[in-house]
Amino acid sequence: PTRPPPTACPMSGATANAGASATPRTRLVINADDFGISPAVNAGILEAHAAGTVSSTSMMVHCPGWDDAGRTIRSAPGLGVGLHLNLLVGAPIVAGVTAVDRRTGRFLTLSALVRRALAGRLDAGEIEAECEAQVAAVEGIGVRLTHIDSHRHTHALPVIRRAVARVAARRGVPLRRPVESHRRFPNDLVSQLHRGVIAWSWRLTSLGAPRTRSPDHFIGVSMQGGERFEAQLAHVLDHLPAGSVELMVHPGRVDAALSAVDGYTWQRERELAALTSPA
Repeated sequence: PTRPPPTACPMSGATANAGASATPRTRLVINADDFGISPAVNAGILEAHAAGTVSSTSMMVHCPGWDDAGRTIRSAPGLGVGLHLNLLVGAPIVAGVTAVDRRTGRFLTLSALVRRALAGRLDAGEIEAECEAQVAAVEGIGVRLTHIDSHRHTHALPVIRRAVARVAARRGVPLRRPVESHRRFPNDLVSQLHRGVIAWSWRLTSLGAPRTRSPDHFIGVSMQGGERFEAQLAHVLDHLPAGSVELMVHPGRVDAALSAVDGYTWQRERELAALTSPA
């Protein structure tokens, strides 16, 4: 039988039972990462939400677009908002030495954070306290948290995974499970490697981590890059699996604040164009 069209929903409804119908249902969350990284990215995400595609976003705290995010999120009461845990941009809220460069007091680079996590040189208590502080910052601007994920999937790393899962379990919100099928766009070798590393880390860190809720399926790493995003988006939407699906996207505009902290720039405008296109 033909599957009904997907139902858009915020992340908080991602794990809801679709009903006892004999026909499988798809519940689709299109989640835009990085709300708060810069004012231009914020504007792009809100534009995609207004167009009817993005139904959820993940907010970064104390980044160049944080103050703007606090002001503008009120214009989108129907947008689900989660925490995009930030352990890479700027400085932590909670004083700690294991996740920062001691010389600057700012977060480590991604490569340095990965090395420290794999070597077991991160303090789980500090990471958990930082995650709680960032949750409190989001809730402090009047947002009801719908989920937790992280910038560059750092919550899939050893030590960080358990710390963040404890916060998500304690608060009863879903935690992104960033494991994506290798059957999607199988010829993209770079994406396959990226997906493989994230999946390996997630499975490695599952042992001993608190159980958390998440959508049935995750899609998004395979679509990053910008060049073919519109065609890939159309293909994914035409071939959604049954169950709850989180589709991760990164729409946005580009400004100097974004360029200073992140290399994913023009690609965001390509994603925004696709997410706001009539098709």
